Amino acid sequence: MDTQVDTAQLLDQFLTTRSPEAREQLILQTAPLVHYMLGRMGISQEIGSEYEDLVHQGLLGVMDAVDRYDPAHGARFSTYAALRARGKILDYLRQSDWMSREARRRVRAIQKAVSNLWAEYQREPTEEEIAAYLGLSTTDVAQGLYDSTVVMLSLDASVEYDQDEEGSYHERLVDQKQVDPSALFEDEALREQLVEAIRRLPQREQLLLSLYYYDELTFKEIGQVMGISESRVCQLHSRAILNLKAMVNHE
Repeated sequence: MDTQVDTAQLLDQFLTTRSPEAREQLILQTAPLVHYMLGRMGISQEIGSEYEDLVHQGLLGVMDAVDRYDPAHGARFSTYAALRARGKILDYLRQSDWMSREARRRVRAIQKAVSNLWAEYQREPTEEEIAAYLGLSTTDVAQGLYDSTVVMLSLDASVEYDQDEEGSYHERLVDQKQVDPSALFEDEALREQLVEAIRRLPQREQLLLSLYYYDELTFKEIGQVMGISESRVCQLHSRAILNLKAMVNHE
């Protein structure tokens, strides 16, 4: 039987009965989603024992989703569970202060450097140019791009929500039927600007973004497709997002 069908049946059973047995089965059925979300965030088992801590946090998010989910709000359970799991993981990363102050400063410096160099060159700066601009080694720049994967504001930015207001959180997951015309115009203009910016990216970065945001592959899967390491995928993803932000900001 198809997994999606199993999950749908388990969800329906739990929503109807609220039995502990149905809850446990639904959590177990949804648990693999945590590993998928970590892969989407560029976090692998290579980080060691902390990976299991992050899995635990993701599972707490899944449990929270099972207990709070309300189909009346219109969001799919899988979407709701994925964002709850991701939110728990990101909260843990922030609270545990996993990145040193020096690393955080380096990430911010690289982000600013990419923006400034785009304004100067009107093209994507190389890692060597970023390193020269900041007085860093290319190794430090590569590490900074890798660190940016989780902390930077990207196209896949986390949804901020109030843990006690699940209703408003559900509503952020579904399209609003009533749209202000001026807001729609601004969104369409931004969308066109973003599409044009993507076309200006190197082909490899365009492919990576397509595999990540359209095909929804994990960083590991993208690495297998492109023939590069998972860590290199993280770096290229960060570069692509920084390049897009720089282009849009300087239009």
